[in-house]
Amino acid sequence: MTTAALEPLAGRRCQNVLNSLHATHYFSPDLGRELGAAGVTHPHAVNFAVRAAALGPVGAGAVAAAFYNYKYELVARHVPAVWESATPGQVLAARARAVDATLRRLLGEEAVASAEMAEAARLALRATEACSRGARPLYAAHADLPVPEEPHLAYWHAATLLREHRGDGHLAVLMSAGLDGLEAMVTHTATGKGMAPKWVFSTRGWSREDWDAATDRLRERGLLEGTGELTERGVALREEIERETDRLDRAPYEYLGPDGVARLTELGGAFAHAAVTAGAYPADLFGKA
Repeated sequence: MTTAALEPLAGRRCQNVLNSLHATHYFSPDLGRELGAAGVTHPHAVNFAVRAAALGPVGAGAVAAAFYNYKYELVARHVPAVWESATPGQVLAARARAVDATLRRLLGEEAVASAEMAEAARLALRATEACSRGARPLYAAHADLPVPEEPHLAYWHAATLLREHRGDGHLAVLMSAGLDGLEAMVTHTATGKGMAPKWVFSTRGWSREDWDAATDRLRERGLLEGTGELTERGVALREEIERETDRLDRAPYEYLGPDGVARLTELGGAFAHAAVTAGAYPADLFGKA
């Protein structure tokens, strides 16, 4: 363990590149194929099943609470019914096969088998040793899963743990800031870094009317301008949310230490860049429009 000082944004930058590779499978045709073979065919059911499977055969309430920014009615249309098509264990196995195929396709066999991948897996897994389970349901559920033997899958597994660890803490901060799931998405989109509204509508179950109502509430709080841009208060709130999320998520990166974080960020950044270059994400996924 190291006690050396960590640059304030180092953990956030590291987690961002790890999450970029983790999230590729949500947009991968390999996931739909593997889950379809397991009996789960609707895209929304696939999404809910693969992320919630570590929790066990939970109901709509647990999934909506843990995911936070999905409309409950959309979740309830697919959960718990999805577990009648495939058990959580079957979903996790299908997910692993999809991740394996996706990483091999996006990164190439040479990168998957490289010494750099093995090094990244070791570093990321070491960081997870300092994660905490308390009040972090998605992280804790995934932390109970076995670590895959193959380095690229071990790296993906560790990236998943670090993503969910930060994400669970982030939700606590959003609640403290008084933002519900949709309001959080509206303000994030207004920063220019969040998901474009049309993707929110198609993946999260919200309508344009829901979005407009949330926008009106945020205007009344002085967080959005009439044009939908963040006010000074809105900008300050989003910055404070990220700082507090950083604070709650600092332990794994402090444990890894500045040199380890820098190296993991370098390695992870190269893998993430390769995946994006290979077309891992839709071109219009992010933006204000």
